[in-house]
Amino acid sequence: MSTMPHMIPAPGAFAAGSAIFVIVLWDAFESIILPRRVTRKFRLARVFYKFTWRNWKFVTQLIRSRKRREALLSFYGPLSLLVLVGVWAVGLVLAFGLMQFGAGSAVNMNGGQPGFATDIYLSGTTFFTLGLGDVVPQTSLARVLVVTEAGFGFGFLAAVIGYLPFIYGSFSKREVNISLLDARAGTPPTAGELLRRHAYPGGAEALQLLFKDWEYWAAELMESHLSYPVLAFFRSQHDNQSWIAALTAILDSCALVKVAATDTCRRQAELTFAIARHAAVDLSQVFKTQPRVLPYDRLPAEDLKRIANMLAQSGLKSCDAVEIGKRLTELRNMYEPYLFALAEYLSLSLPPWMPGAKGKDNWQTTAWGRSAGLVEKEGAAIGADDHF
Repeated sequence: MSTMPHMIPAPGAFAAGSAIFVIVLWDAFESIILPRRVTRKFRLARVFYKFTWRNWKFVTQLIRSRKRREALLSFYGPLSLLVLVGVWAVGLVLAFGLMQFGAGSAVNMNGGQPGFATDIYLSGTTFFTLGLGDVVPQTSLARVLVVTEAGFGFGFLAAVIGYLPFIYGSFSKREVNISLLDARAGTPPTAGELLRRHAYPGGAEALQLLFKDWEYWAAELMESHLSYPVLAFFRSQHDNQSWIAALTAILDSCALVKVAATDTCRRQAELTFAIARHAAVDLSQVFKTQPRVLPYDRLPAEDLKRIANMLAQSGLKSCDAVEIGKRLTELRNMYEPYLFALAEYLSLSLPPWMPGAKGKDNWQTTAWGRSAGLVEKEGAAIGADDHF
């Protein structure tokens, strides 16, 4: 057996490795295991997302095609999650390599001399549980470091295996109600269309149940996205849908019902409005997006007049457009600035209050184009129904 050469411990290397280990491990714990919002200013994950998202958005803004730009934006959420896991792994390997180096590189290597590169190699093979055996620790401290790193490597792998399915499960659960809203509020969803499509006998009861479902949805959104903010970067299956657009449409609808309704549906609208507004405000705090006044009016005078007429025709409280507008403005100021700031940060857009030109919902369209002309005609016929 070759004799291990005398190695002088690198000053501060062990302390530096220990510091990196604690920072990375604590950041991974807060991101994967801790089920609550973290308000501490400095976090490795926060720095990572702030830097990478800013640059990712800058690159996507150079793309003229909206479809390609949205496709590239949709890659960021899943890709950033995998890269962050890689950053943690590299950090832990570097940390233990520095600690081995600071401990004097007390290893025996077949066909080479111990040094920092050897320590990093030993750390990598230990963390990823390769166990090749060509580098062997020689001192008690070196052996303790190897065993400790092997344990953390196994635990890290287990945590990631459990973390990724949970993230995708939460995303899928969020998207279910967004997809269901397509046939109920149009594409993109709007408050005016939601109330119009529920203007039928028994529609108020159906709307009340819908608001209750969205009360739970908003609570789950707040719980999952506060604990795991990366979910906010996961975009919906269709370019004209998003969780921010859905949340905005529901808040708009609840505000309208609060202003105009007098039945039991109003109470449920108040409850849904409260939790949905709570989610909007808390999420804006997580991403540190200061509420901003919209540079345009989402509810212009002509749309407000259409809403007032629709409310009157639906049998709800009859008010003139000016009175409705004043009361709606008070409610809109409670959530619109927060949602607008979030939408700007995430490169999303807020839906209008009333749908624009008559178009098809997502469920009425097909990627097969002209070959599905019959399906398109049937969808158009269904879309022509005043109550749907």
